[in-house]
Amino acid sequence: MTHGPVIQRVFHLERKDDSLPLSYNNEHMPRLKCRRNIEITLGVNYYKPMGVPIRLLDEVRIQLDEIESIRLADLEGLYQEDAAERMGISRQTFGRIIKEARMKIADALINGKIIRIENIDS
Repeated sequence: MTHGPVIQRVFHLERKDDSLPLSYNNEHMPRLKCRRNIEITLGVNYYKPMGVPIRLLDEVRIQLDEIESIRLADLEGLYQEDAAERMGISRQTFGRIIKEARMKIADALINGKIIRIENIDS
């Protein structure tokens, strides 16, 4: 007695690169971000060059954890190890976050782009 065709999914669990997990169809999935302590509260979401309509500008998206890393390292002058401890992350993770934040801000300032500040989950 048959009940129709049987559909079977095969999950590929081998990994070519140990840094990222693989999904069931063998594509890389991003790692989940660990919880980060963010003490900053912002009243604005956008910064843009004056005198240029928004529709004519490209946009750089920066996460709240990136803004927090800039605040701790550049505004408060903390060493990366101390700033990482305040955020509840490793020093290596902090270094990666601040490097990316500085690149995004430099790109926006030099190339006249909007800076859009987003929540980490966005």
